[in-house]
Amino acid sequence: MGKAKKKNDKPRRRGWGALIFVLLLAAFVAGLWFYSEWDRFTNAPLAQTGEVTIDVPPGSSFNAIVRTVKQAGLSQAPDLYWRALSERMRVTGKLHAGEYAVPPGTTPRTLLQRMADGDVLQHRVTIVEGWTFKQMRAAVAQRADLAQTVTTLSDDELMQRLGAGGQMPEGLFLPETYTFTRGDSDLDIYRRAHAAMAKTLDEVWATRAPDLPIDTPYEALTLASIIERETGKASERPEIAGVFVRRLKIGMRLATDPTVIYGLGASFDGNLRRRDLETDTPYNTYTRAGLPPTPIALPGKAALVAAVHPNEGKSLYFVARGDGSHEFTDNLEAHNRAVAKFQLRRNQ
Repeated sequence: MGKAKKKNDKPRRRGWGALIFVLLLAAFVAGLWFYSEWDRFTNAPLAQTGEVTIDVPPGSSFNAIVRTVKQAGLSQAPDLYWRALSERMRVTGKLHAGEYAVPPGTTPRTLLQRMADGDVLQHRVTIVEGWTFKQMRAAVAQRADLAQTVTTLSDDELMQRLGAGGQMPEGLFLPETYTFTRGDSDLDIYRRAHAAMAKTLDEVWATRAPDLPIDTPYEALTLASIIERETGKASERPEIAGVFVRRLKIGMRLATDPTVIYGLGASFDGNLRRRDLETDTPYNTYTRAGLPPTPIALPGKAALVAAVHPNEGKSLYFVARGDGSHEFTDNLEAHNRAVAKFQLRRNQ
């Protein structure tokens, strides 16, 4: 009986061996398939045809972040893959909220690393040299990527928010390009531009030339704003500054159109007439001597530097040539000839 039992064990052993072989082969094939899928998931670009932007809200869990990625159409891979990759990269729990740009070619690995680094999308708002504060407010208010918190405030209320209550805002914000991330507030931009102007003005004033006919940094700011409005040509700013500084020294009126226009305010229709030049306002430098009471625009750093480092010379007049540059002259007779020459050319 025992010998018969041993004969029956051989087929069973062969059956178990075949089963084990099949299972091992299946496991091997499954392993190859998983390795191939894993390698493709981690290293292949995400599914997209152009640049995609995703916004991860604050407080999002890891699973919520993966859902955001999937809802953007970037991946259909199982959540387990994303979890396994993040664990392997040791970034689980370290992913930052924010707005992320996902350009073509981005892989899951690079996306997770970008989130771990907090490499969020940077937006930019440019405050243009020579703008008025009103124009700055309009530009900031139309940005949908900024949290709008001060649009209903008056200028005085806005300055109070900045800790500068009672100050006239014109000129006190530095024209520049400011970067920010989605969710930053409009007040952040005003605060940064206000601080940047204060810092820049202090630095420029500390290097001023001797014997200037201006006594305070604020007067330098006011003069710089006029220079900024008179020319957009960088090379001319110190020369125009020289004209105004020489006029101030001898008590000659500045007689500059931009101050008149600023004083006219909303009533200015784009056409400056003789009667406008004769209409007295605190900003009319044809009817009043010295600087106007406040800046008339937001001057850039170059205009500030020109105001405290004017060119030396004798010119007291300048007139626009019509090509963005100016003709500078030393006396009224030469100035009148230049005016006739270039006005006639413009009329022709």
